[in-house]
Amino acid sequence: MKILMVCGNGLGSSFACQMTVEGVLKELGVKADLDHCDLSSARSMKADLILSGKNFESQFKNLAIETPQIFLDRLVDKNEIREKLTPFLKEKGLI
Repeated sequence: MKILMVCGNGLGSSFACQMTVEGVLKELGVKADLDHCDLSSARSMKADLILSGKNFESQFKNLAIETPQIFLDRLVDKNEIREKLTPFLKEKGLI
């Protein structure tokens, strides 16, 4: 499973989100390949799931990216990430 964290420039907030997701996945006992990038690169990246901030939701719709997406209010909130990520992981049979 590959999870991609996306922000405007692909640097600060997406990397911080990646580190938080890494911690959540470790707690859940799930192994995944994590990466981060900017919004314009997200379309060409292969991933099973994209995590991004709610402020980018409309831009994702315009890009018509078919990869499942989860939009976060707070990119480094472990509780929000766990709450929103768990149903996807259960659906995929990973937990």
